[in-house]
Amino acid sequence: MKIAVIGATGRVGSRIVEEAKSRGHYVTAIVRDASRLSSTEGIEMLVKDVFQLDSELREFDAIVNSFSAKPGEEHKHVEVIKHLIAALKPAQGTILYNVGGAGSLLVDDQGTRLMDTPQFPSLFYATAKAQSDQLDVLRGEKELKWTFFSPAAVFEPGEKTGKVQLGEDHFLLNSQHKSKISMEDYASVLLGEIENPKFLNRRFTAINV
Repeated sequence: MKIAVIGATGRVGSRIVEEAKSRGHYVTAIVRDASRLSSTEGIEMLVKDVFQLDSELREFDAIVNSFSAKPGEEHKHVEVIKHLIAALKPAQGTILYNVGGAGSLLVDDQGTRLMDTPQFPSLFYATAKAQSDQLDVLRGEKELKWTFFSPAAVFEPGEKTGKVQLGEDHFLLNSQHKSKISMEDYASVLLGEIENPKFLNRRFTAINV
């Protein structure tokens, strides 16, 4: 498959690139600064700002958006997703995969989101709100194929264990009452979804068990 990763030099994006490459896919890293790529072996590179991307995206089977906004510019998460939707609408065969956050996951059946609970760190609220708004934009999109993948609350570099539990819109806890997933396992689950889509036009989540 032809897979492009936006934000390929980031902590998550770089691991998605490596996982896709290890599975034998044709991978293109979309970056603003080529010097930040640790290695270009086995991948193509496209140096371009995300807001300049357009018709060249339509040649791919999957676009992974792992764009990360700087503090104070969280609104760009929504602007980016709108831009990508507009660019990809003419491409019937391309699926947009969005690296989301845990803040929009539901903690009950009344619609309460994790980011609305007293325990949610205020430091991350602006990003969580912007990523929740991203999800709302995607849910209103009727023409484009998309998938929104929310990680667990603790989302850090680690090891690929293969020990994961999948869910949909609700916040998950493992048997130790923890919500965590390594970025390596996240990348593996995402590539599994790209290869065998089960959550088209839906959000899903995953945790380590």
